[in-house]
Amino acid sequence: MDILRPALININGRVYRRNLIKEEHFEEEEDFSYVGPPESEELAADEACDSHCIEQTDKGFRCAIDVPSVLYKYIIGKKGETRRRLESDTKTSISIPKPGVEGQIVITGSQRSAVSSAVTRVEVLIESFRRKQPFTHFLSFALNDPQVQEGFLRFKEKVLEQCSQDHGVEGSIFQNPAKLHLTVGTLALLNDLEVTKACEHLQECQHFIRDMTEGKPLPLEVTGIEYMNDDPAMVDVLYAKVNVKDKSDTLQVIADRLVEHFVSAGWMVREWDRVKLHGTVMNTLFRKDPTGEDTGSAGRQPMKEREAFDARNILKNFGAYHFGAFDLNAIQLSQRYSTDCSGYYTSAGSISFS
Repeated sequence: MDILRPALININGRVYRRNLIKEEHFEEEEDFSYVGPPESEELAADEACDSHCIEQTDKGFRCAIDVPSVLYKYIIGKKGETRRRLESDTKTSISIPKPGVEGQIVITGSQRSAVSSAVTRVEVLIESFRRKQPFTHFLSFALNDPQVQEGFLRFKEKVLEQCSQDHGVEGSIFQNPAKLHLTVGTLALLNDLEVTKACEHLQECQHFIRDMTEGKPLPLEVTGIEYMNDDPAMVDVLYAKVNVKDKSDTLQVIADRLVEHFVSAGWMVREWDRVKLHGTVMNTLFRKDPTGEDTGSAGRQPMKEREAFDARNILKNFGAYHFGAFDLNAIQLSQRYSTDCSGYYTSAGSISFS
């Protein structure tokens, strides 16, 4: 890591620099320890700017933090080492609910500044390990319109008819037509409260989306295919291109502004300057795992061993293939791996364009 450009962590709209003294790997579930001394975590904003309510009590000061239960272990550490060190460094007491019980971590101390310092360090620690969690939800534009699904099924049939002799091309690597979508961004929402908060943030985006669409559905056409890497003979992901019928960049701007909103709120990690909108039609992840899902590059899932396929003939014969056209009228916050009665991903929340 470049010490002149340390990693930034966004917590509730505040930005922290994290200057690592050393890195430790936390791969065993029971083996966690505090990373570096307190000085290794610096505020990039004034520590007095505290989004949490620190209450005065008869015995001093108290602050309660909402923390998903799956992250408790990172605050406790191996045999309680992390919690004890945090308590010793900040001269506070940290109360954590039992494993698996959703609740609040409560920090108490005799001085307001001590409680504030402990809150800051707990938040930075939580955010660091939150980034290691696999994503659970994603924002998407659904492409599973009946016309597009029919066009996709014809595409699959023709590709298998004409190109099944090409290396790696076979039926299992095609997307499920019910799950066709454009990923906007991924989120790790670790309990029901976080899902509710993410839905509230999505609702906040509705005003600017309706301004951009003039309160009308967005006419789209799904035409043409493209591949992700540099060699068309060794492809892992083949995707359909999606454009607004009037050739405007409205869809791209909506996607970028959605990501900006969620990144600013601390719910997403920015990976690219612009969202790469793509409707996956073939993915070699599906070959190894029929339930595998393509939801963008920000998923934080471990890399799998993949067998690429030769897409040269597919690109030659179907490069301008027309999958269909439809009117897009919503963006959805969907749950990974879970599907509804239509076969599409289960929606945790959505907003309409009209």
